[in-house]
Amino acid sequence: MTVHTFGTMGTVASLRFATDTLSPADIAEVEAVFTAHDRTYSLWDERSPLSAVARGDLRLVDTDPAIREVYGLAIDWRQRTDGAFTPHRPDGVVDLSGVVKALAMRDAGDVLDRASDAWLLTVGGDVLARGAHADEGSWTVGVVDPDRRDALAASLQIGSPRRALATSGIAERGEHIWVRGAETFAQVTVAADDIVTADVLATAVMAGDQADLNRITASFAVDVLAFGRDGSCVATPGARPWLAPTTVRAE
Repeated sequence: MTVHTFGTMGTVASLRFATDTLSPADIAEVEAVFTAHDRTYSLWDERSPLSAVARGDLRLVDTDPAIREVYGLAIDWRQRTDGAFTPHRPDGVVDLSGVVKALAMRDAGDVLDRASDAWLLTVGGDVLARGAHADEGSWTVGVVDPDRRDALAASLQIGSPRRALATSGIAERGEHIWVRGAETFAQVTVAADDIVTADVLATAVMAGDQADLNRITASFAVDVLAFGRDGSCVATPGARPWLAPTTVRAE
């Protein structure tokens, strides 16, 4: 098994694959996918079109159609989550980071799918996989305990159909999510069939409350593990087997 890492979008991406399945050209194409998304949508890069929109130098309606399509996708997710997910910061700035990393992972996954039938891609804690580990069977992914960063609260085997996993929380990056009501959750992990759904819904639950969690799990085919700021833990039926034996907070 080979591991290739590279920096992107302010975090680290890690790609695991069998030595003979991916060529240097395949890996370069994967990195290029992330570079292209970052150059277009980063609000940290003053040269990006989205930074120009944030400064008022460029109107969103005058951006490339692809940018407007991504904005439309984010608006669609806002409607589907009853506003728990939004592409607008409290100050009105359009911030598409809530979907862009997942879109980059999705597009990189398309590249990897064409080249290999077994790989695992992680970016900033989010995971997308295909196939199985050659030596150990299904890919096993751990979920860190939000209260003890040196311990796992859960682990799961990721693969078809739940090939995507996303975690949103405050333990690593602090308060970086725009919570629209009472601060309910400290960490939320969502498993879904695609990475965009997993990433958006993890953010939406983090930004919302128990009612949002209930509505989302009733509306989407996902498994969810959510840790409350009060020390509680809520796991949907599909996520309960993930929990470590030492996790005694599950309801």
